[in-house]
Amino acid sequence: MEKCFWQKNYDYNVPVSIRYPKFPIQNMVHLAAAQFPQKAAVDFYGSELSFKQVRDSVLRLANAFIRSGVKKGDRVGIALPNCPQYVIAYYAALSAGAVVVNMNPLYTHDELKFMMENTGLETLVTFDGALATMRPLALELGIKQVIVTKLTDYIKAFDVSTARDLELERGWSHFSELLAGSTDTKVPSVAFSPDDPALIQFTGGTTGMPKGALLSHSNVVAATFQCLQWGNSTIPYNPYEKRTVLGIIPYFHVYGNICCMNWSFLSMATQIQLPRFDMDELLGAFARFEQITFFPTVPTMIKAIIDDPRASEMNLPEKIRYLNSGGAPMSVELIQRVKDMGIFFSEGWGMSETTSIGISNPALAHKIGSIGVPVSDNDVRLVDLDEGLNDVEPGEPGEIVIKGPTVMKGYWNNPEETSVQLRDGWLRTGDIGQMDEDGYITIVDRKKDMIIMSGWKVYPTEVENVLLKHPSVMDAAVFGYPDERRGEIPVAVIVPGAGKLPARDDLVAFCRERMAGYKVPRGVILTSSLPRVHGWKLLRRRLREEYSGALSGEDLS
Repeated sequence: MEKCFWQKNYDYNVPVSIRYPKFPIQNMVHLAAAQFPQKAAVDFYGSELSFKQVRDSVLRLANAFIRSGVKKGDRVGIALPNCPQYVIAYYAALSAGAVVVNMNPLYTHDELKFMMENTGLETLVTFDGALATMRPLALELGIKQVIVTKLTDYIKAFDVSTARDLELERGWSHFSELLAGSTDTKVPSVAFSPDDPALIQFTGGTTGMPKGALLSHSNVVAATFQCLQWGNSTIPYNPYEKRTVLGIIPYFHVYGNICCMNWSFLSMATQIQLPRFDMDELLGAFARFEQITFFPTVPTMIKAIIDDPRASEMNLPEKIRYLNSGGAPMSVELIQRVKDMGIFFSEGWGMSETTSIGISNPALAHKIGSIGVPVSDNDVRLVDLDEGLNDVEPGEPGEIVIKGPTVMKGYWNNPEETSVQLRDGWLRTGDIGQMDEDGYITIVDRKKDMIIMSGWKVYPTEVENVLLKHPSVMDAAVFGYPDERRGEIPVAVIVPGAGKLPARDDLVAFCRERMAGYKVPRGVILTSSLPRVHGWKLLRRRLREEYSGALSGEDLS
């Protein structure tokens, strides 16, 4: 086939290639502040910071970092939910030449300890809500500089807290007090190269230990430009003065980092920040704004929103200009409901290792059920699952390998994993997909999650999609359970719907009517919730660990 033949499906004004500026990430802040200095860059529960105020705060904190000893290449950990302080700390650390280490503040002591030790970070920015974990951890590891804020410090209705209020350790800094004591708004004289490391984004490892995807300034800049240009079919109809983005996806996750925060500065859009998914808070944000130009989100949130009767009263199709789903597969039924509402919609695929961007559906040529086509400047192949050397035929399952300007430099301090995943610039994703004659790709499953039962290949996602159609099932996950005779068997973990308790025999019969016999779950486990990262990414490995040996012969067929 012709190279990059899928580009014929791009929306009419999306470029097949982009000329990326050779500037560092933080220059997007300067660009927005120069063009729209008084426009709100951040809206946090109705309290605003203009683009100029954000720029000034970034430079003041960057110079405070440098005075405290932060040097080019040092790692600065940020453990914050979405809030103005995250934005300021992120671009300030980059402006000082540091590498940002993104951390989920809700992680456990052991998870955070591994990340901190692995990256050797000596500066940590966090908040009062995480101090129960962060305080003993920072003291245990001897972190040199700890900066703490309180989320309400940037909400005008609340008083700004103090170091005494938060009972900070001697030598620790209070975020607002540190900023107040720094008046230098000069751009730091730090030399930058596009290939300089900028961000360490942790993701799962084949050994069970997290891996830190090392992303460069050029990776993040390219991803942000790709994201902006991919929306050309709808975004330009919204004047810069009115552009907004709903920032509810965590910024410590690469999806929110690129598609909400960085995108907002390049597009000069107001970030409507929400630090958590709370339906009342979300509906309050909808009510306060005439329109949401861009709403990157995940399937679980989309379903919750359109199922809520209060949301339907707000006439969402007239508010949301462009909706994007990522992070997990979205059911065909849910996609159709969104499209029937008249909302322009896209579903895509990306990884921490691809700076969130990789494959996406064109807004005007969306193929329901697929993740779309490779975006501008990305090349994708589907290779055989055994050797990983030969391209498979259209329609055949193969591992997705990708090359492009957003592919990471490698894994931080982990050359072994880097050599396994990166070969001649091609990233082995571990995702199994199928590509049709037009270049649209459908995810089949994760290669490591594929179940082989008596030689038959079972893809958990396919089984889950069937189970989710059962009226008594709210959530479902399928994993491979060890079996002496057959090697592995598919077992389903089910979260029942409210007031509904599905019988095992009913679920099995339901599946037998809709799929080949070898794919039908041989065991069913009921639970109250599934282990998901950030509320959507399923941790199948944790299921295998939790339910190992949980089923007896009587439970299995």
